[in-house]
Amino acid sequence: MIGEFSYRSREQALDRFEKESFDLLIIGGGITGAAVARDASSRGLRVALVERRDFAFGTSSRSSKLIHGGLRYLENMEFGLVFEALSERALLLKTAPHMVRPLPFYLPVYQGDSNGRGILSLGLWLYDLLALFRTPGFHRSLSKKKILKDIPFLKQEGLKGGFRYFDASMWDDVLAVETLRSAQGLGAAIANYVEAVSPIWEEQRMVGFELKDQESSRRISVKASKVIFCTGPWTDWMGQKCSQKWKDWLNPSKGVHLIFDLKRIPIPGAMVMSHPKDGRISFVIPRPDFGSGVVIVGTTDGPTPKDPEKVEITADDVQYLMELLNRYFPGLKLTTSDILSAYVGVRPLVGEGVSLMGSEAQDKKGTSDGHHLQKVSREHFIDQGPGGSVVVAGGKYTTHRKMGEEIVEFTLKHWKAESERDVSVKFPQNLTQPETRSPVNPGATHEAMHDCLVKAQTQYSLELPRELVERYGQGAWEIWNLHEKSANSQVDPEGFPLLEAQLRYAIQNEMVIHLEDFYLRRLPLYAARADHGLPWAEALVRVWAQEKRLSQEDAQQELQRLKLELESRSSWMHRL
Repeated sequence: MIGEFSYRSREQALDRFEKESFDLLIIGGGITGAAVARDASSRGLRVALVERRDFAFGTSSRSSKLIHGGLRYLENMEFGLVFEALSERALLLKTAPHMVRPLPFYLPVYQGDSNGRGILSLGLWLYDLLALFRTPGFHRSLSKKKILKDIPFLKQEGLKGGFRYFDASMWDDVLAVETLRSAQGLGAAIANYVEAVSPIWEEQRMVGFELKDQESSRRISVKASKVIFCTGPWTDWMGQKCSQKWKDWLNPSKGVHLIFDLKRIPIPGAMVMSHPKDGRISFVIPRPDFGSGVVIVGTTDGPTPKDPEKVEITADDVQYLMELLNRYFPGLKLTTSDILSAYVGVRPLVGEGVSLMGSEAQDKKGTSDGHHLQKVSREHFIDQGPGGSVVVAGGKYTTHRKMGEEIVEFTLKHWKAESERDVSVKFPQNLTQPETRSPVNPGATHEAMHDCLVKAQTQYSLELPRELVERYGQGAWEIWNLHEKSANSQVDPEGFPLLEAQLRYAIQNEMVIHLEDFYLRRLPLYAARADHGLPWAEALVRVWAQEKRLSQEDAQQELQRLKLELESRSSWMHRL
């Protein structure tokens, strides 16, 4: 059952943290923590989850927004990883069609490329085979004439032809939120803007955490039999907070993406690009479902500050991607003035040569200079942490569901072993098998979305905006009803129909606490527009205040908070 997921359910979760004792406390509200919460709750475990900022604030909202098998991993012979990812891709396309959609990819081949057409053809046949042919479309070999017909502005010099194959695009941040909402429907207590301040110890065991509600400064103690850290780039920071013996796991990598108007780069599908300087792979990814349509270009791969909060977009990052674009699309004459927005994230890659041993990780490599970062595996690592906790790092968005299952299995295995050694440790009984192959949102399956459109047309002679149905499924009805009840007379931005009603829905069903959550992580309002949605901020902050029953003074403070955050996100422009 999926019910309200709002600031009110957040307050209920805070009360539950104080009053109840949990089986699992999950720290981190990105996609990994969300997947663990959903899996564990589906088994009957009592679950609490806290996130210091908004859900998916970090890496989980700053990805390339792709669900893919990892074609390039075949070069490293990582067949198991590719097979698992392709299986999960097929499941997500079936169960979350509002979040995960088929996307054609173009792979041009030029004279002098390290991989010729023969090798690439073999790799793509293997890719389709590992998918068990459960793919939106089989790969095709394209002649030079055919690929130029599809992408007429592609560089022609040295072009020998290419290939087209399929993977998928996704709404990364919202997929995390939908997974968390599903976990709450299964009984989990979940809250964003709650900091895990310090662990609670009983003898040598970690049995909970002291928490701080960032909104009210309220202090809360939450007890749990097991603590699981799903903190991504903050893994080492949390490890050091919990143990003086902690040895760093991560060799993190900074990834920058640039966003352009789709009309400026009118590409019919994603395209794979290889940089001549270092051979790194980057993508050009069309997102017609983001506002009036954008193209995401990225990513880079470079060293990052130890503090993930201090990562920033530099002029060199922008120049690297602009050089790549102008190499492949010289006729478009793209400049930095064409960039609508950009974002930067930190990949929590586990360092090469790290051997995980209990609460420590011995780093044999001892370097974080960014050299060979692109060769670090994206597979996740799970190990025991300080005081019997569980620590997770790495992983891929595509395999988040399977990763959550493995993390819970790992936790239960070690928990059971502890209970057999120590009678004071109680292991939960009567657990069921996990049920996470079902849709995260039953109202947003292919069938549900089709029924929604048909019902609107046949019973009500109503043309529901397709953008709403494809984003929310049957939630589009609720948004329409919220719109009908309001007195909104403002013209909505292109590609964002019934914007004020969408905000009301997000506050009630997607735990939007601050307006920046809506602008940055529930809709691509900041990312997809040159004006970043600021002309609508005054109207939206009034809606925010109405929904939360707050004053005009609170609304003005929230408006200033939003503007400061958006200015911070755009500060890279001044460094060009």
